[in-house]
Amino acid sequence: MLQRWLWRAVPATAGERAAALWSFAYFFTLLAGYYVLRPLRDQMGIAGGVKALPWMFTATFAALLVAQPLYGALVARQPRSRFIPVVYHFFAANLALFWLLLTFGSETAIVARVFFVWLSVFNLFAVAVFWSFMADLFSSEQGKRLFGFIGAGGTAGALLGPAITIGLSVALGAINLLLVAITFLELAVFCVHRLEACAKRRAGARQVDVRLGGGAYAGLPELLRSPYLLGLGAWVSLLSFAATMLYLAQANIVAAAVHGAGAQTRIFASIDLAVGLLTLATQVLATGRLLERYSTGAAAGSLSVVYIVGFAILALVPTLAVVMTLQVLQRWVNFAVANPARHILFTVVAREEKYKAKNIIDVVVYRGSDALYGWLFNSLQALGLKLGGIALCAIPAALGWLALSATLGSIQERRAAQMAKSEED
Repeated sequence: MLQRWLWRAVPATAGERAAALWSFAYFFTLLAGYYVLRPLRDQMGIAGGVKALPWMFTATFAALLVAQPLYGALVARQPRSRFIPVVYHFFAANLALFWLLLTFGSETAIVARVFFVWLSVFNLFAVAVFWSFMADLFSSEQGKRLFGFIGAGGTAGALLGPAITIGLSVALGAINLLLVAITFLELAVFCVHRLEACAKRRAGARQVDVRLGGGAYAGLPELLRSPYLLGLGAWVSLLSFAATMLYLAQANIVAAAVHGAGAQTRIFASIDLAVGLLTLATQVLATGRLLERYSTGAAAGSLSVVYIVGFAILALVPTLAVVMTLQVLQRWVNFAVANPARHILFTVVAREEKYKAKNIIDVVVYRGSDALYGWLFNSLQALGLKLGGIALCAIPAALGWLALSATLGSIQERRAAQMAKSEED
């Protein structure tokens, strides 16, 4: 009975179970730390003025242009077992510095703006490194079975994070929540070490603990010469387009309808909590089955369908209730279905591409698109378009995104079949 229960809860073979559980714990601690801080970032964004948000997105992109080559150089020179912990230790040290600056009141307004940018960079880098590791550790077939369960670890962490913020922000003080996030980051590093031990037992130290080589900018030519990777880059850019249009619409509506930093922070934390509950239930009960039953392209395209319908409704009824409902629905479908499918698309590329080209797509392309579409949103408003009109203009891009999902899914299934056949031969 215990074995049957474990199989239902963890859809892994005996040889995969330890790696799956440590991956679950890794994602849990990583997102718990991030979601402790996310409501603070969103409130800081509104406090700085919604018109300034495109500038914040642009500053984030500029920071990523500096950080990406440094990460590429680290990946080229260090084996996986070293460069992943270094990344998280670096971010933990940054949080400690923010805590000192905010505690002693050093230019609080400036530090708050820098923190908004830093957390946006941290979120993309930390999660991109995690999923690169997962795409390297598990095959396409394993990903379909396990990525839903592993994603549930992140969702559980995303539930715990806002709960900690709601429960302890007054008792501890918002600034001291940075120390809580540091603790979670260091626990994530511990999980990375345990996962590396699992990988070495399965594949041997020589195959795992090797340097990838290449240069700091090696991921860029890999991206440019591969139509498949370019397609994945376009997919992520369209994801950013839809998410940015909705995020800025949400910021405008919340700023107009909800007054006071506490009430705004509570709204954002409530959205996070609702998304977490829905996503966790889906990942535990349905994600693995959905990914095995339906094609990867269909799973990846499900998010664009939500946006097509959601933008159509938002165009007709641009209200707080509608934008909050759409935000919950799109993040639910993204985390529970589309995001695991997107990372399965990367299981069929070369190992170096998983850490270099994938990171450029997940980090630089994503945040560069954020900056571009943030200015596009402001430009459309400057032309006189209301929120409903902007939502209507976003629908054709979402339709193109749906077609791209189907194309990439077809290519991935074909590549996965070829890789399985070559392993059998």
